[in-house]
Amino acid sequence: MTTETRVLSGRYRVDDLIGRGGMASVYRGYDQTLGRTVAIKILRSDLAGDAAFRTRFRLEAQAASRMAHATIVRVFDAGEDAETGVDGVERPVPYIVMELVHGRLLKEIIAEGKVPTDEALRYVDGILEALEYSHRAGVVHRDIKPGNVMITDSGRVKVMDFGIARAVSDSSSTVAETTAIVGTAAYFSPEQAKGESVDARADLYSTGVVLYELLTGRPPFRGETPVAVAYQHVSEAPVPPSEIDESIPRALDAIVLRALAKDPFQRPQDAASFREALDETADGKAPSKRQMSALSNELYGPNPRQAAETARSLRQLSTDTTMRRTQPGPPVAWIWAGVTVLAVLLVAVLVWVMQIQPASNVPTNALTVPNVVDMTYDRAVEALQAEQLTASRVNQPDEKIAAGNVISSTPSAGTNVTAGQQVTLYVSTGPDTATVPTLDGINETEARTALTNAGLVVGSIRRQNDAALAAGTVISATAEAGTEVAKGTTVNLVVASGKVVINDYAGYTLDGAKRELESDDKQLTVLTKDDPGCKATTPATVTTQSLAPGEVPVHSEITLMVCSGS
Repeated sequence: MTTETRVLSGRYRVDDLIGRGGMASVYRGYDQTLGRTVAIKILRSDLAGDAAFRTRFRLEAQAASRMAHATIVRVFDAGEDAETGVDGVERPVPYIVMELVHGRLLKEIIAEGKVPTDEALRYVDGILEALEYSHRAGVVHRDIKPGNVMITDSGRVKVMDFGIARAVSDSSSTVAETTAIVGTAAYFSPEQAKGESVDARADLYSTGVVLYELLTGRPPFRGETPVAVAYQHVSEAPVPPSEIDESIPRALDAIVLRALAKDPFQRPQDAASFREALDETADGKAPSKRQMSALSNELYGPNPRQAAETARSLRQLSTDTTMRRTQPGPPVAWIWAGVTVLAVLLVAVLVWVMQIQPASNVPTNALTVPNVVDMTYDRAVEALQAEQLTASRVNQPDEKIAAGNVISSTPSAGTNVTAGQQVTLYVSTGPDTATVPTLDGINETEARTALTNAGLVVGSIRRQNDAALAAGTVISATAEAGTEVAKGTTVNLVVASGKVVINDYAGYTLDGAKRELESDDKQLTVLTKDDPGCKATTPATVTTQSLAPGEVPVHSEITLMVCSGS
């Protein structure tokens, strides 16, 4: 008995199962249209039942499909088929079609034992290279973990499932639900564990967890339940890797701990910075114990809001004249000794003050503007209020500072001001954006001009045969018309070559040759001419043709010689 082969959307043949994860099963497949082997990921039926999720899933997969990089598993297509269950009810089957990668998952490599440090750094550098590309494209992965990283047979790093985690997490309401769907809580960032919005720095935190596990053989936080692990991500400090394994270079401790900072602003701010920090460890310079202690206090000590509240409380206590001592005072002899010492000090200070000129005209009640650059606007306001200052906001675009964070202040940090003074905060709205112009159907020259005028960069130009379009006509672009992208974004074009490919039709029947040459794929004008030098056949047979096999201009005329002799 043979099993009927399953074909999705009339195009993708589903072959043998090659993997199964928390939210999908992966099959080896075959694209019957393009004739290539692919990997097909079919989503779990309980996820597929949510119409909102299916829409989000399709949009995220389409966004991921626009990314083409050597370190990213390419997404070719995403679609939805249907199947009828044993109960007779038809259910949707969302799927994505991906590049088939021959290799092993990073989690399988980790499971085999400790990974050498140089190999661990190479793997993480590959992950960061993929994130550097995806973050520039505006795609945050949200689920970086060893189960989403492939190491090819040649040792190349390939990251997969871009955009899919967002589709899942946006349809989940709790940490427990998200954990069950997206993956292991061991790799969550604190902001993900708290259900807050995330940006590219969440991916860098998760990469830090992967680096920690590669170096030590275990993740930084472990617990009996996902919620217990999520709690540790939010509230506990990790043990430096070198304290688990002394063979790990101590120079990596600072990098790992900074990547695992609870506050996103204390982590590397982009993948490129993270990669540079890893490269710098090659000099072997290790931080001292005092430096590591200071770093731990900085990263895992009180947050800025708590520090501001503490400072405010201390100021209130220092000016409170109603407080009374409830403990007995020191002995009388000590008091007189203290008074004597203070008197001597006061006299010395008085003499010193009288002998020097005033160093500045700063008022005695002056305050100092704190450094709030790259803080969120709300946190910057809190920092100013802690110093008895007020804030006003001015929005402006910035290429380097994340949207919503402070670019600079007026007066600037360190300036002496008086209580109640207003400080202007210049807040980033993100990179200056441009609207992608309509490119499909216009010629290449016009497309280049339109992109340049919009503040965008013309990228690669790929020629593609299209029988219906004149040479130089734009077929498609990597950015959709009407979308807002950062100014300076590179847009790649696919442009009509102005040619089609024809075969050698000698020996074809006349009808067969004409059918192919006049088809939508060729659209040539076919003329015929008798060839009396050979015997006529039924049906008529082509002997020669006026155009040689290969590429010919679109809409060309081709004359076919047909046997007409007796």
